[in-house]
Amino acid sequence: MTSTEPTMKILVYSDDRATRDTVRLALGRRPAADLPKVEVAEVATHAAVIDALEVGDVDVAVLDGEATPIGGMGVARQAKEEIFQAPPIVLLIGRRDDAWLAAWSKAEAVVPHPLDPLAVASAVGELMRRRLELRTVS
Repeated sequence: MTSTEPTMKILVYSDDRATRDTVRLALGRRPAADLPKVEVAEVATHAAVIDALEVGDVDVAVLDGEATPIGGMGVARQAKEEIFQAPPIVLLIGRRDDAWLAAWSKAEAVVPHPLDPLAVASAVGELMRRRLELRTVS
């Protein structure tokens, strides 16, 4: 039996499996009761992020600013400048003091390490709501 319930695709980028796991577990099946279920796509390389974003089916991207060799801040900036209608981005930052860099990267939200699952779910959930509002306006 196939489900007809809508889902939203969340892309999670980090070279660290533990970080990807933390984000995936924080989101669960859906980050809030008023939101659709999520389909989480995990990637560990810069190229995989760009490939996924260029397809155009990602609703929210979660990028690890501490990823190596290419951090999420640079990837976010690249996505916002080079990908038509790039999705909203949550940036995972190493320190609260890095918030200005997140602004430079054009990310819509930030969550500092160590990751608080409630903060991750809240940030992603808010961007999902914005994305849904844009869909209804279009």
